Amino acid sequence: MTPSELLLFNFTEIRKKSIRLWQALPERHYHWKPDEKAMTAIEMVRHVLQADYGWNIIITQKSMENYSTPWENRPFLSVQDELEFAAPYRATFLESVRQFSATDLNQTEIIHPGNGEKKILGTYLLRIGYHEAVHAGQFLSYLRAMNIDRPAIWD
Repeated sequence: MTPSELLLFNFTEIRKKSIRLWQALPERHYHWKPDEKAMTAIEMVRHVLQADYGWNIIITQKSMENYSTPWENRPFLSVQDELEFAAPYRATFLESVRQFSATDLNQTEIIHPGNGEKKILGTYLLRIGYHEAVHAGQFLSYLRAMNIDRPAIWD
């Protein structure tokens, strides 16, 4: 496997587990959150899904100066609706990753717009996977707090 293929495998595995968790959320609990400062369950789903759009801009080194998300003013309907709307942005992100050579992954510097930190592209991509994995852990704790059966995600 090439380095980009390994990254794609990792992103795909993480997303499969996230989707299993999100699909366990009953509609009546979409707007549940553990406290006033937290995201609701459905907001967390959207946060993870829409991140692919922003990540793609960053890793392809396009300007974030006039950043606007396609999700702006979009109502929350369902987890399935969120997944369907996000699918083309996910495909674009994964295709960008697929195009990176080992040299790109080891030598291209990425500057994260939120904090200005420089990271090597391969490292930055691994952190993207970690971001989603952290939210999967949060989502598990949401399901536990709501007393909802948590799906097995470790198979």
